[in-house]
This record gives sequence, C-alpha cells and structure tokens, in this order.
Amino acid sequence: MNDSDHLCKGLGLIHVYAIASGAMIGSGLFILPGMAHAMAGPGVIWSYVLAGLLATTGALSMAELATAMPRAGSDYFYIMRGFGAATGSIAGMLSWFSLSLKSAFAIVGMATFIRLILPVPGLLAGALLTVFFVGLNIRGVRQAASAQIALVFGLLFILVIYILAGLPQTRTELLMPMAPYGIKRIFSTAGFVFISYGGLLKVASIAEEVKNPGRIMPKAIALTLVSVTLLYALAVVVTSGVLESEILDGSLTPISDGGRIVMGPFGFLAMSLGAVLAFVSTANAGIMAASRYLFALSRDALIHPALSKVSARFQTPYVAVSVTGALILMSLLLRLKVLVEAASCVLMLTYVLSCLAVIVLRESGLQNYRPSFRAPMYPWLQIAGILGLGFVLFELGTAAFVISACLILIAFLLFWFYGRKQEARESALLHLIARLTDRQLAHGALEAELKQIIRDRDEIVIDRFDRLVENAPVLDIDQPLSGEDFFHAASEQLAPRLNMKPAEFAKLLQRREAGNSTVLSPFLAVPHIVVEGQGRFDLLIARALKGIDFGPEARNVRAVFVLAGTVDERNFHLRALSAIAQIVQGGEFEKRWMRARGSQGLRDVILLSDRIRHSPA
Repeated sequence: MNDSDHLCKGLGLIHVYAIASGAMIGSGLFILPGMAHAMAGPGVIWSYVLAGLLATTGALSMAELATAMPRAGSDYFYIMRGFGAATGSIAGMLSWFSLSLKSAFAIVGMATFIRLILPVPGLLAGALLTVFFVGLNIRGVRQAASAQIALVFGLLFILVIYILAGLPQTRTELLMPMAPYGIKRIFSTAGFVFISYGGLLKVASIAEEVKNPGRIMPKAIALTLVSVTLLYALAVVVTSGVLESEILDGSLTPISDGGRIVMGPFGFLAMSLGAVLAFVSTANAGIMAASRYLFALSRDALIHPALSKVSARFQTPYVAVSVTGALILMSLLLRLKVLVEAASCVLMLTYVLSCLAVIVLRESGLQNYRPSFRAPMYPWLQIAGILGLGFVLFELGTAAFVISACLILIAFLLFWFYGRKQEARESALLHLIARLTDRQLAHGALEAELKQIIRDRDEIVIDRFDRLVENAPVLDIDQPLSGEDFFHAASEQLAPRLNMKPAEFAKLLQRREAGNSTVLSPFLAVPHIVVEGQGRFDLLIARALKGIDFGPEARNVRAVFVLAGTVDERNFHLRALSAIAQIVQGGEFEKRWMRARGSQGLRDVILLSDRIRHSPA
C-alpha cells in the first residue's frame, strides 16, 4: 500500500463514541417508535432491548475483527479476508447501499422539520443538506467527527431532560398489556428497529483512522451499546406511557409528540430540535462511514481505482465521499419505508457474517490473526448471534428480503463484471479448508497482509534487527539432534554468508559452548560468537520440533538464535541479544513458536513481537 493510500489517524475515544451513538440516535428513535408501536404495542420496549442484545453479539465480534484488522471498510474488509473476494465485495456494496439509504432517510426527516420553519421545498432542502455534509466530510474526518461531538452531546442532553421529566408522568395503563399482538410480534418488530443499531457498523468502518484501535474500539463499542440501548428503552417507555395508542401508532414524530405532553409547547420544540440534531448526526456519520466502503473496495481493485484516491490536502477519500453523496441525492427521490426495512435486513446479514468471520478466522490457524481484543464466550456468543439474528430475519417479512435480494444481485453483478477479473486473494476459509484436509492450498499472501496490518496498527518501526531477521536463514528441524550436529548444520548455512569455512565456524561455536553454555532456558539457546574482519554481522534462526540436546541441563531446546559478528559490531551485537531477550519473554512466545508454519511463520513470530525498537539505520 502506498503512503498516499493511508488515512489520517486522528480519532480518539470521544470521537468514536460520538460517531457511533450519533449514527444510532437518529431515525431509529425519532421516527420508528410510532411505526413499531403499531406493530407490537407497548412490547416495542422489549423489541428495542432484544435488538440491542442481538446487536451485541455482532458488535463484539466486529470489535475483535476491527482490532485485528483496523482498515477502512469494516465488515467488508473482514468478510473479504474471511470468505474471499466474492462474499466480501457483495457485503461491502450492500453495506454501502444500507448506510447511504439510512443517511438519505435522515436527510429527508431533517428536511421535513426544516419545512415547518422555512418555506423551502423538501427536495431542495435535502439536496442542499447533502452537499453540505459531503463538503464537511471531504474537509476531514476529524473535522467531521468534532462536529459530531457537539451534535451528539447536545442531543443526549435534550433526551435525558425528556426522560427525567417524562418518567413521573408515565401512565401504567398505557403500558399494559405488554404484548397485545402476541410475543411473536415483539420478535418481528425487533427486526424492524434493528437498523437503529447500525451506528456500530459505522464505528468499525473508520477503524483505520482511530488512534490505538486495540484499546479504543472495544471501549467505544461497549460504551455505545450500553448507553444507547438504555436511552432507547427509557425514551420509548416515556413515549408509550404518555401518548394514547391511537396517537402514537400513527405518528411520524413520536418523541416530539411525547415532548408536547410532558413539557408543553416547549417540549415539542425541544424534541423537534433534538430530532434535527439526530438527523444531522446520522447523515454526517452515515456519509463518513458509507464512503469508506467504496474506498476499501477500490483499494482492493474490486471497483474503479479512482474511488480510492485520497486528498493530498485533507487526507480523506474525496472521490468515494462524492459518489456516496450522489447516491444519497438520487435516493431523495425514492419512498424509503421498505428500503429502511431492507437496510435492517442487510445489517442483520452483515452481523451474521461478522460472527461467522470470527469463527473462521480463529479456526483457520492464521498465526498473524492477532486481535487486540477478543470477543468473550467464544464460540457460544457467535453461535447465539447467528441463531438469534436468523430467527428475527425469518420473522421480518418478505418485502425486505425481495429488495435485499435485488441489492445482492446488483452487488454480485458488479463483482462478476469487474472484481473477479482481478487477482484472486487468499482467505481464512481457504486456510481452514487446508487445515481440515491437510493440503497446501494457501501461499502466505494473507499472512503477509496481516503482518503489515499489525505493523501499521502497532506503529512498529522496522529497524536493523528486523531487516536482519527478514534475511536470516531458517532451519526448521523435524528430528532430534545433538548440539554438535546442530552446530554443523548451522555452520553450513551461516559460514558462507560470512566468507568462512563451515568447519572453522562450527569449531568456534563448539568452543564457545564448551567455555560457557549459551542455553538460557530449557526452551531457548542463543549461541553467539565473534568472527574476524570488519562490518560483518549475521543471524541464523532455528526451530527444533523434537528438540536439540545441548547437555544434561538442556536436552530439549526448541528455539535457537545463532549470532555471529565482528568486533566493530559489538554494540549491535548487544542490541540483538537484548531484542531476542525481550521477544522470548513475551507471554505467548513458546506457543506461537511451536505453532508457526514454515520459515516465514517463524520470522513473523519474531518480527511482530513486542520489544523496544531503535530508529532505522
């Protein structure tokens, strides 16, 4: 990847929380409760809670994937690496459709409220708002996210006031019976309001632009889930408890109508202002997230390369943002009710794929799959999510499935006519099949990509020791050896690189071992010698699956690092020894060492270990 393809890492915890919660607290709260109440009655409260619990399974899986692969495009990127180009590109296009349509829906809602104040045609108002948000996102993600913070906390303040003022006025009789249309309706309505939790998708989509994603992403997702689910439930309790069913069921402004009952005309105005803030934050975050799908698809050569262009001035994918804005402008002409249902359907399918991706990646045996956060209760959490979301999907209805199927067909055709012509990518599924069938189906491309992702994520500086490891000969020994036999084998590899004879080199190693053992633990030995000449230093890496016998105290050494250098390289010699010491002290070094696949796998264990690195020389 070129430096120009990297996005700016400018987002902290508060920015990520604002983007996620702002995307969630939008039409899902200010428009859908009335429609959902008509479907489930007061049980809509539990529909929101159930949707939140189901979203948690996918969100925790997505948090793991995002910390392992913090790249623009979120679920598309993970699904692509998990299942291959076809599934990944379809998932990416579907998510782009879903987020863009949700943003368009928010802009329509905002334009509707604006028309109550100003005599502006709705379509013109929507178009002007779209252009404004596109421009804001082109200027920079941090600027857009900073605006998001102000919007979200203003919105949260208004909603908290509404809840605190409304709870004492809630009428219990309006909340009973809880399920007048049956329990089944609560489940189907959970699918209808599931789009309310689409903001979590937006968090993962901007993972590449987050500072320290391994720490920030899980915290942001957990904080968003808990706070927003609680806010949804309490706001819907108040609204259902102060409005008669006849009024609530037909309302497209349920929270504003509830505000009128709770706080009079001021409450209506305050909640209407809150709705506008919610629509603004949803549209802003939606454009920000949706454009990253096009950026990621283009960067992987699955759609036109122009869509991955990054502004030299603002470091944002300006072409992808502009095309997303164009889709939203066209969507303003559409009736969006059924499309919002389809967006919920697509979102649930995305969460199902995220749960499946975690299972495939963990079971594939990929050694460079190293998430900073691991979803708890694996694999039961993922299985529960797949089954639960599948059940709710089944209850959602046929209309959403028909539209979703059409979108899937469009995405597949785009892949068929463009993406499939590109070079085939390795996937974790291929590694899993290879592991189950004991066949060599993969060639290390995915491991190499994951290695580079970890380097970017952890901001690893490639120093001289790293370059030494990359070029070092590797012995992967699958039979027992004596120490003397090992020294001869190592000398055959290392001596010619130092312009020495193998026999002479082996004698130096044996003499060094006889004088003072280089065995540092029952698992590790680090033979190191000084050779004649100037400016020469080299390394050999060895793994002995069945052990090397270095003497009575160390008959089963599995990891050996052989160092040889001239006197003038003494300082680097000490640095190399220090680097090895830090690497082997890592908590999982021995397990990773024995599980590594082949020479490059052994190098990667060393290259991706946590240690102090020196400036490149």
